[in-house]
Amino acid sequence: MSDFKKSVVYQIYPKSFYDSNGDGFGDLKGVTEKLDYIKELGADYIWLTPFFVSPQNDNGYDVEDYYRVDPRYGTMEDLEELIREAGERGISLMFDMVFNHTSSHHEWFQKALAGDEKYKEFYIFRKGKKPGTPPTNWESKFGGSAWEYVEEFDEYYLHLFDVTQPDLNWENPEVRKEIQKVVRFWMEKGVKGFRFDVVNLISKGKYEDDDEGDGRRFYTDGPKIHEYLQELNETTFGTDAQIITVGEMSSTTMENCYRYAGEDGKELSMVFSFHHLKVDFMGNEKWVMVPFDFLKLKRILFDWQTHMAEHHAWNAVFWCNHDQPRVVSRFGNTKRYWKESGKMLATVIHCLRGTPYIYQGEELGMTNPGFTDISQYRDVESLNHFRILQEKGLTEENAYQILQIHSRDNSRTPVQWKDEENGGFTSGKPWIEVNPNYHTVNAEAELEDEDSIFHYYQKLAALRKEYDIIGYGDFEPLDEAHPSVLAYRRRWKGETLLVICNFYGKETAWEMDEDLKQYSCLLSNYKDPAPEEGGITLRPYEAAVLYKKD
Repeated sequence: MSDFKKSVVYQIYPKSFYDSNGDGFGDLKGVTEKLDYIKELGADYIWLTPFFVSPQNDNGYDVEDYYRVDPRYGTMEDLEELIREAGERGISLMFDMVFNHTSSHHEWFQKALAGDEKYKEFYIFRKGKKPGTPPTNWESKFGGSAWEYVEEFDEYYLHLFDVTQPDLNWENPEVRKEIQKVVRFWMEKGVKGFRFDVVNLISKGKYEDDDEGDGRRFYTDGPKIHEYLQELNETTFGTDAQIITVGEMSSTTMENCYRYAGEDGKELSMVFSFHHLKVDFMGNEKWVMVPFDFLKLKRILFDWQTHMAEHHAWNAVFWCNHDQPRVVSRFGNTKRYWKESGKMLATVIHCLRGTPYIYQGEELGMTNPGFTDISQYRDVESLNHFRILQEKGLTEENAYQILQIHSRDNSRTPVQWKDEENGGFTSGKPWIEVNPNYHTVNAEAELEDEDSIFHYYQKLAALRKEYDIIGYGDFEPLDEAHPSVLAYRRRWKGETLLVICNFYGKETAWEMDEDLKQYSCLLSNYKDPAPEEGGITLRPYEAAVLYKKD
């Protein structure tokens, strides 16, 4: 298997990455044109979010055809060129596979609606509890009931996400065989990585009312999930040692992740977990305005680092993706300490035990756009919740404030390449507005600035390759109760790495019963970090990576 422990993955949301033909819509040729940029950054893999034929009700996560490139993104020839050109630069492609559900436009579902019993069994249809009442009270993750009525059958189908995304019936072995065929098809095209969307939801348990919540306890980490993943591994990607895999785990448990991403390699290479990105939620409810809980953030990060290591399992480590707000807006400072906080947050992730993922524009310190009108939003989840929040009694102003914090569109605005119209993303009208701060936050400016956030990410990627301790070292949390500093220690074969990060805009002292002057500074977001005999005084958002060898 490829050494994913020493690798860095760069996530591309093609729709917003770079438009090569001026139609306002990012495309595969646009990715190919920017491969040298990605290589300069130091990424080893490119994770492409779905580019398959899709109605785009959920920005491509509603797949209509797993085998065809959506013409909006280009052609199969464009994709093959991208795989080839990336390979020549030492970069592998990771595809995003959505197998919990399909689009309602998918041929399988259309045949099901036409009454074909074979394909009806590809999905989950159930009778209502009584006329006009869905089979269960489960809620869709996008709001409303998770069941949609089909009058012709007098039955409901399950959709854990949008109504246009019916869930597949993994209990049906024919479904699993079709999915295996899809994976093998792309393996034959030279794809060396797969990211599996909400994969821990594919095994449903009991179909009954949830008197404790929204239904997720009946389908999260379901009864046959490990069986299904092991089967998929054995029949597809597990036959090629060069392929790496990552599972997106929705509301998962750490105990299940020991198995999902175990060292035995029977299921997946690594997992995404999202618990650390719920520290500005109220319970599981994200559509609220609450400050992030720093101590909770530390506790979750440290728990996952410690326990996954103890069980020889591997994490994907990240702040951002296409479903999360921009991290510098979320946990950093977009005004006075934009550059410092952007670099500090990168330090935290890239020195952890796990494979780091960089989401497009994160390496530039891109921020949330601050949209002020619902017409600026495109995300189905955001549009639904703008309505739901007002139905719950919030003012329109409050609803906008919440969307400005939590909307998935915060991360979907186009990458800012230059200080020119539309940030250099397109010569046409972009499918979603470009953040107006592209005049100052853009790739061209950062490539020219040796002190930029981009060059800091570049240095972090290089350190992972140079120092084995970052890829292989153990993990030890430090000073877990400190109110403003996140610090940890890594050890490996006589080497020690200390990572010390101030999460706030005030100077703070951090004490340690060790002479820090014994360490050399591998990297810092300030030019003159000053470790002392008993600790270090950290300036606003300061980060220091200290190293010594016995």
